[in-house]
Amino acid sequence: MNPGADKVVYLDNNATTRVADEVVDAMLPYLKNLYGNPSSMHTFGGQVMAHIELAREQVAKLLGAQPSELVFTSCGTESDNAAILGALEALPQKRHVITTRVEHPAVRTLCAHLKGKGYRVTELGVNPKGLLDVAEFTAALTDDTAVASVMHANNETGVIFPVEDLARIAKARGVVFHTDAVQSAGKLPIDMSRSAIDLLSISGHKLHAPKGVGALYVRRGTRIRPFVIGGHQERGRRGGTENVAGIVGLGKACELAAKHLPEENSRVKAMRDRLEETVLSTIPDTLLNGDATKRLPNTSNISFSYVEGEAILLLLSRAGIAASSGSACTSGALEPSHVLRAMGVPFTSAHGSVRFSLSRYNTEADIDFTLASIGPIIAKLRMISPFSKGESKTCGGCL
Repeated sequence: MNPGADKVVYLDNNATTRVADEVVDAMLPYLKNLYGNPSSMHTFGGQVMAHIELAREQVAKLLGAQPSELVFTSCGTESDNAAILGALEALPQKRHVITTRVEHPAVRTLCAHLKGKGYRVTELGVNPKGLLDVAEFTAALTDDTAVASVMHANNETGVIFPVEDLARIAKARGVVFHTDAVQSAGKLPIDMSRSAIDLLSISGHKLHAPKGVGALYVRRGTRIRPFVIGGHQERGRRGGTENVAGIVGLGKACELAAKHLPEENSRVKAMRDRLEETVLSTIPDTLLNGDATKRLPNTSNISFSYVEGEAILLLLSRAGIAASSGSACTSGALEPSHVLRAMGVPFTSAHGSVRFSLSRYNTEADIDFTLASIGPIIAKLRMISPFSKGESKTCGGCL
C-alpha cells in the first residue's frame, strides 16, 4: 500500500506524537467557551480550576502518585531544569551532580552549563548495549553529591535504565534522585507510591497530548526551590497563568495512556519486533543499537552500515515514511549521535543509524509498506556510498 501524498507512515513517535482525538475534544471548551482565568474570584473563571485539579488527578493516577505531588510545566525540558536546578538551590552547600553520557540535551546541556558555574559533574558511561553500570553509579556518589539525574529510558535507543535501584542507592546516601521519564511515561508501568525516586519529568507531546505542556512529580518532603518565580500558581512551585487547555489535554492523554498501556506492550511491541527482525534478517550489514530486551516496546534503532542516515531519511520521506536519525533536538547535525558515540558504535554504522518509533496509531499496513520500501532504499544508497566495507574507523569519542 502506497500511503500517497495525503498519508504518512509515521514512525517518529519518540520525537512527537499525534494528538489523540479524545484529547482535542477535551481541550476545545477551554479554547472557546471556558476561557476564564482559573485564579479569578468570579465563578466564570474560578470554575476552571476544578478542571485543572481533575487533570492533576488523571496525571497522578498514571504515575501512581498523589495529585498534590504534581506540578504542571510547559514541557519536559522545563521539568528537567526545574528538578535539577530546584534541587541544587535547595542544597547550596553541595556542588556535585551525577548524570550519564546519553541523557537528552535537556539534561546534558544543563549539566554542561552547571560545569561553567563551578559545579563538578560526573557523566557515567554505558556499555556497547547502552546499559548503565550500577556499581559505577554507586562509586560516583559522594558526601558532596546534591542530585543524580538518570533518564528512565533513552530517547534514541529505547534502552531502559534501572532507575528504581539507582534511586534507592541514592536515597541511602542522602542524594536527591531525578529521572527524565519523558519517553517511558505511557509506555512502561510507573508507580511512584512504591518508588524511591524523588523527582520525575514527563512531557505531553510524547503521549498524545499537545506540545507546550508537561509535568514534574515532586515527592512529598523533597525540597526544591521554584524554577519559575511569579504568582501563587501550583502552590507557589511554578508561577504563571496556567495553560488550562494544555493541562486538560495532558490529563485526558494520561487517562488514555493508562488504558492503552497493555496495547503498547503487546500489539505495538509485536509490530516493532516484526519490523526490526525483518530488516535485520533480510538487509546485510545491519546492526541493532541498544539492548534487545531492556528496551521500550515501541523503539528500534538500527544502523545501516556504509550509508548516511540523512540520505536514508530523505528517501524514506519521499516514499511517505517519517522516521528519525536520533533525537529531534539534535537532528540536522552531521556528527553521529552522542548516544551512539557513548556506546562505541563504529563510525560506518553510527552515521547510518535510523530510529523507528511506533505508537498505538500504527497499523500492520504501515509496517508492510515500510518493509517494502527500506530494502530498495538501502541497496540504492550503498551503490553510491563513499564508504568502503574495509573501513573500520570508529566515530570520534566512541572509545
